[in-house]
Formats: sequence, C-alpha cells, structure tokens
Amino acid sequence: MGKTALIVIDMINTYDHKDADSLIPAVESVLPAVTGLLERARRHDVPVIYVNDNFGEWRSHHGEILDQALAGPQSHLVEPVQPDDSSLFVVKARHSIFFETPLTYLLHEQGIDRLVLCGQVTEQCVLYSALDAHIRHLQVIVPRDAVAHIHADLADAALRMMERNMGARLCDSGELWT
Repeated sequence: MGKTALIVIDMINTYDHKDADSLIPAVESVLPAVTGLLERARRHDVPVIYVNDNFGEWRSHHGEILDQALAGPQSHLVEPVQPDDSSLFVVKARHSIFFETPLTYLLHEQGIDRLVLCGQVTEQCVLYSALDAHIRHLQVIVPRDAVAHIHADLADAALRMMERNMGARLCDSGELWT
C-alpha cells in the first residue's frame, strides 16, 4: 500500500459566482473540519495538494489565485486554509481534479494511491473527482464534515454514490490522522 495525500478542492475562492450565496454557509460550516484536516495532515507529514479552479483566468498562477481570494470580501473563508510552503498546488479548469491536469503524474511520482478529498462542491467537483480517482484505481476517502455543498439533497445523493458506486470510504474528519 502506498501513501495518502490530502486533496483540498477549490477552497481558494473569491466566491464571486452565481451559487455563492448558497455555498458560503456550507463552507462556513465545514471550515473547522477542513482546517483540522490540514493541521493533522501537516503534523503527520501527509502531502497536501491543493487543486483549484483558475476561474477562467488563463494567465494566472496559484499565487495570483490566492492573492485575489485573500483580497476579496470572503477572505475569512480562505485565510484559515491557505497553502503553506510545503503544499503542492495544481490549477484546474473544469470540475474534476484530474481533467487536463498533471495530477495523475504527480500522484504517481509521489507514490500516492489513496486520496482524502475535502473542499467544495460535494455534488460537483468532489463527486466528479472521486469518480475519476476511482477509474484510476486510487482509493478515495471523503470526510462528510469537510465537504461543502450548494444543494444539500444533491450532496447527500453524491456522497451515497461515492460510497456505493465508487467504493469511497465516508467518515468524519476527526477519524483521520488522530
């Protein structure tokens, strides 16, 4: 068995999009669990990989994405989860963390075969990323309390699909790296 990595999906965000009003309360509720995962993963030398949307800004890099989010009105949602110097960062353009990104190569190079997915949005990017991890024969763990949703009913269905159809392990974040 290989290594585990914590994958932080789309948490570096300006929240300047049409679903933000529905998403922000869910992000606020999962923020303590996500920050707890980050702290424990770093303490246990678990690789932390941020995979974040570029929001259509094709000239931006991860530093600019972070700076823009920290300068925005929802910076309080970004500050506690910002990458540290040991974090890796992959920029994506679509829902899946794998679609047209170097993530598969990075995971292979690092000997990582198990992913803990946290972040947003449960019924979109987390779901599609879990499916793409599954078809790549990667083990997936999803802490229910560390993924934010736009629509609670769709998020519940997405979590059930990840568990049933993709063999993902669902847990509470406190069960990891204790």
